[in-house]
Amino acid sequence: MAWVLLVLSGVLESVWATALAASQGLSRLWPSVVFGVALVMSMGGLALALRSIPVGTGYAVWVGIGAVGTAIIGMTWLGEGVSTAKILCLVLIVSGVVGLKVLH
Repeated sequence: MAWVLLVLSGVLESVWATALAASQGLSRLWPSVVFGVALVMSMGGLALALRSIPVGTGYAVWVGIGAVGTAIIGMTWLGEGVSTAKILCLVLIVSGVVGLKVLH
C-alpha cells in the first residue's frame, strides 16, 4: 500500500508543479488553488509512504515520478520541446526508479 501511495503522491507532484506554472506566480486563483491542494496531498502522501519505505528510496522515487510526469506534461500539452536526448534522459530516470523499487 505504501508504494501505491508513493506513486500517487509522485503523480500529484506533477499536478502541483504544472499548476504552479499555470498560476503565473500564484497570481491566478484556480491554478493557485489546485497547486495548494495538490501540494498538501502530495507531501502528505509522501510522509505516509515514508513510514514504511526508506527515505532515500522513497524520496528518489517520488522526485523521479514527479520529474518525468511534469516533463511529459510539458512536452505533450505545454509545447515544450521534444528531442531524442530528452526522451533518453527520461527513460534513464524511469529505469532508476524501477531499479530502486526492485532493490527495495
